[in-house]
Order: sequence, then C-alpha cells, then structure tokens
Amino acid sequence: MAALRSVPLAARGLSKRFYSLKSSPKTDPFAAAERAKVQLHPQELEITKLPNGLVIASLENYSPASKIGVFIKAGSRYETTANLGITHLLRLASNLTTKGASAFRITRGIEAVGGSLSVASTRENMVYSVECLRDYVDTVMEYLINVTTAPEFRRWEVSEVQPRLRVDKAIAFQNPQVGVLENLHAAAYRNALANSLYCPDYMVGKFTSEQLHNFVQNNFTSARMALVGLGVSHSELKQVGEQFLNIRSGAGSVGAKASYRGGEIREQNGDSLVHAVVVAEGAASGSKEANAFGVLQHVLGAGPLVKRGSSLTSKLIQGAAKATTEPFDASAFNVNYSDSGLFGIYTIAQPSAAGEVIKASLNQVKAIVQGELTEVEVSRAKNQLKAALLMSVESSDGLLEEIGSQALASGAYASPAAVVEKIDAVAIADVVNAAKKFVSGKKSMAASGDLANVPFVDEL
Repeated sequence: MAALRSVPLAARGLSKRFYSLKSSPKTDPFAAAERAKVQLHPQELEITKLPNGLVIASLENYSPASKIGVFIKAGSRYETTANLGITHLLRLASNLTTKGASAFRITRGIEAVGGSLSVASTRENMVYSVECLRDYVDTVMEYLINVTTAPEFRRWEVSEVQPRLRVDKAIAFQNPQVGVLENLHAAAYRNALANSLYCPDYMVGKFTSEQLHNFVQNNFTSARMALVGLGVSHSELKQVGEQFLNIRSGAGSVGAKASYRGGEIREQNGDSLVHAVVVAEGAASGSKEANAFGVLQHVLGAGPLVKRGSSLTSKLIQGAAKATTEPFDASAFNVNYSDSGLFGIYTIAQPSAAGEVIKASLNQVKAIVQGELTEVEVSRAKNQLKAALLMSVESSDGLLEEIGSQALASGAYASPAAVVEKIDAVAIADVVNAAKKFVSGKKSMAASGDLANVPFVDEL
C-alpha cells in the first residue's frame, strides 16, 4: 500500500488552501467591470511550462462559465498485457473516494454548484474536466485536483464499479462503427495503438487497487500533464498548478513506439449492413504531411456537409454510385497520432453491393494518383478542412480539447490563423503524394456484417 502514501498532497487542508487563492470573477464579469468603470480587453492565450514539466495554458475569455481540464499522457497505448483495459476502468472510477473527499461528497459538491465533472480518454491521453459558473471555480477545482492526484481506489469501490465495464462496452458497441474501428487498430498495429479503448471481457473483475495505483503513479506525473482553463485568470491557474499538481517528477512510463504492421480482422454477423474500412499508414499529428492527408480526406469526401445531404461533391460517392444502385455511404477516414496515423476509406453498404462499393472507392484514390485532380477540387477541400477546424474550436469543449492536446504534445499552441496558413500552403502535388502513399502502402482492413461479397485485403 506504499502507493497510497506516495502522493504528497495535504488533502484534508485542500479546501482552506484553495480559499486563500484570489477570488474568482463574478458570473457576469462585464457587468462587474461596468460597475467599476473598468474596460475589459480581449486576452491572448497564455502558456507557462513549469520546471517540473507541467504545462499550464489559459484563455481569459470572460465567459460566465469556466471550464478547466487536466490532460494526461495516459491513454490506452500505455497499457501492458497485464493491465489491458485499465484506462477504461479509470474513466468509470473518476468519482470514487479520494484522500480529500468521499464519492458522495464529490457528487453532491459538484451538483450543488451546478457544475459537472467528466472524464474522457483516447489512445494517447486521458482528460479530466470540470465546468461551472465562474463563482465556483475554487469549489470544483478542489474536486478536480482530488480526483487526479489523490485517488484512494478502495477495494470494495473498485469491485463494485468493474461490472459496469461490460455495460459501458456493450452500449458503445451497439454502434457497429465502434467495433470496426477497434478491430482496425488491432489489425493495423503490433502494439501500443493496437490497445482498445475498452476493457477486454476476460479482464473484467480482475483489476486490483494496487494495479490502479501503480498505473496512476507511473503515468500521472507532472511532466506528463497539462492544466488548461477557459474563463480563468492565468495567474490563478498557475498558482493551482504549482501548489497541487507538483505531485511526482519524472517522465513516467515511456511507452512503446507504435509499430504499423498491416493486417485484417473480419467479423461475420447478422447485421443488415456491411461496415468496412481499408487503410494504410498515414501521417503523425503536427506534421506537414498530416495537412496534405487532411486535404485529401476532404477531396475524397469526409461525410455530408448538408444534413441528410447526398455529398454530391464527394469523389467516393460519385465513383461508388456508378458501381451500384443499392443505398450506400462512403467517406475518407483519417486519424493522426503522435508517432503514426491511418488513412483510407470507410464504406457502409448492403451485403450484395459491399464489394463493388469498396473497390469503386479505392479506384477513386488511384485516379488521383493518375492525375485526376484539379486545383478547384483542392481549393474546395482546403476550405472545407479550414471550416471544420475553425468550427471545432467554436465550442468550449472543442477549444479546450485543442489547446490541451497541443499543449501536452509540444508545450505550445498554434493559433487558428497559423493552422489555416499551413493548410493554404498545401500544394496539389502534396495531395497527390499523400494519395500515392496510401495506394502503395501496406493495407489494413476491418469489416463486419454479412461478408460473403467483401473481398479480403490481399485482393484489393
């Protein structure tokens, strides 16, 4: 139980110490400024990297609601064969008893101020976030710090939450796309990124408190964290980081470098539609090549841009429509990780037409390699990509995610204007080269449904 004593946090004194911080602005900062005859000026994003490696980023946007997140390099790629699924359990165990607050107190305390606590994870990161009115930042921050730095993982609480792993997974897998994408990563990679976001059934009920403590101790270190806030002052957020997130030094678990291998997983079942995705290794996030793949995705078609629309400008839709009269859908698939990426096509079709839709979609990528691409199409794709990126940061959730992900990966943040500039710099030759990389690359495939007419990956 040494792990329980290894967290240097005076949890019982947490509330008193938080009250010593500068008081949060009132819910309506503009009204307060008007009464005080003070003018509020737009603030720029501020980023500070502490000596212990913790990155603190904040944007004072004077919103009546504040949102704060702790981003941690502790996604499923850092799991081992001995603890597969542990990040899934951590997501469900976010409100369990900590050194400073019981599970009941956490729930009641956040609800009492109209706030919310949520936990999400990707293959690379875990994100603990809270949202509340500005008046109650100190209150909800207390619970956020408790949850991320001082969990107790009591044996009976851990045992009670584990059956929920199956329920949570079953709900997620009701969407066939979830299962196909999980199988795709398992087929495409040998390690790290092959790990699922969901706990395997054979691990349910086998996790111990000690395993949870060990994973947190090895991955929840200051150098692997970013504290990000919207609607809070940078000085206040920095003080919180210095006082309460200076918990463990060191880089923690290094984790294995992703190793792309190519492969195939086919799941034969009774679903009425066939879901199939064919990919090759794409680009790592933040690279110049990633922008080219992003433009290529929108050239091919990234999904309908008009609600219930037919994506008439999508090359994939246009090509597959010539191969079948059956209803179908086809879009380009693109995902980027810190050291790898996947790019390809995702199709949904009737079992009788699945093979034709897949082949016709792949032929559209081959046509680009052969020169069937115009400047007009590239310009339109750039506009779509820029619009998608800019609109994604219009919401507080999207903006917090973007700032946190960048701050955690590089300790910096590229403004939307800088991102747009990089997209504009993508040339038609870059898009063609991205298509060539996909066409010549080793393929991976995942498919589910009635697969009688679905070709194997080595037949494509």
